[in-house]
Amino acid sequence: QVQLVESGGGLVQAGGSLRVSCAASGGTFGRNPLAMAWFRQAPGMEREFVATINWSGDLTDYADSVKGRFTISRDNDKNTVYLQMNSLKAEDTAVYYCAADRTLTSGSPWVRDYQYWGQGTQVTVSS
Repeated sequence: QVQLVESGGGLVQAGGSLRVSCAASGGTFGRNPLAMAWFRQAPGMEREFVATINWSGDLTDYADSVKGRFTISRDNDKNTVYLQMNSLKAEDTAVYYCAADRTLTSGSPWVRDYQYWGQGTQVTVSS
């Protein structure tokens, strides 16, 4: 069983930067490769895809709304995936969730494809 714990959320002004992290435990990255992803959910909205990264970290994908502003990365020695968010906008305000799955080889933008989820971390961007 994999547990995911997000951290690093907070309040930031529009145009600012923030980095959120997701630490995995209960199944190391090394023995059980995990494709990882970030999703977000704003109040009253469905959970939406933000970014994904494969096990080795050489394949990433982003939602059009964050391309060029957000960067997903991972440190398999630390069992952690990161989302660096730059040039933040008010519309980026949401709860950000980390997701993982062992069966995906290249990640996926679909909620239904991920088995493990974190509890979420709030990111609020003030305009």
